[in-house]
Amino acid sequence: MDKKRYAAIVLSAGRGKRMNASVPKQYLMLEGKPVLSYALHIFEQSRVEEIVLVTGQEDVEYCQKEIVDKYGFSKVKKIVPGGKERYHSVFCGLSELSTRKEMPDYVMIHDGARPFVDLEMIGRCMEAVEQDQACVVGMPVKDTIKIVNEELFAQQSPKRSQVWQVQTPQVFDFLLIQEAYQKLLEREAAGEKIFVTDDAMVLETMFHRQVRLVEGSYRNIKITTPEDLEVANIFLQAAY
Repeated sequence: MDKKRYAAIVLSAGRGKRMNASVPKQYLMLEGKPVLSYALHIFEQSRVEEIVLVTGQEDVEYCQKEIVDKYGFSKVKKIVPGGKERYHSVFCGLSELSTRKEMPDYVMIHDGARPFVDLEMIGRCMEAVEQDQACVVGMPVKDTIKIVNEELFAQQSPKRSQVWQVQTPQVFDFLLIQEAYQKLLEREAAGEKIFVTDDAMVLETMFHRQVRLVEGSYRNIKITTPEDLEVANIFLQAAY
């Protein structure tokens, strides 16, 4: 059996308004290194053959010089500017990969503000996507969840065993997710308003495809607020 080709799209175009910092959250320093560098380091060590880094237009040069070149991330083959929303940025990454003479079989889409992805997690994703074509990392919620109405009265309490918090990476058959994103943007261009918050929702909404959940880690947090950065520092200190 031929070895499948993997690429990764690492998203680093967000401005991180909730962080209340002058620097985007993915470039804040975490134990002496930029948050973004931790995820890139893991993908550099993995079976992924190519990384496309999607940043803000104004950050392309900074990322090339201060992150990719400085830390020697040889698998980052291209840094491309992203779009207005997350899904626009993902499509920019997919479009870049589609120009390759030999396109990847599968693509991993990961938030650059999640520094604690690991090789075991990536391995579980590879096993699942080659079986089911689409999978996302997540973990069962620990707290009871309430579905509320507009007046904030509880309407429903779903079983915790059936409620997962979704993380990244989210991994897909390349041509399948590319087609789903193309369809999404075509419908958006036609004036349709479509609400999607992650890549799995694009596939679910466009093609009504089921997406497998793969075990991630409760440590696989996204750096969004100052408190998250404090927690991340604790995780790193405990690892040494």
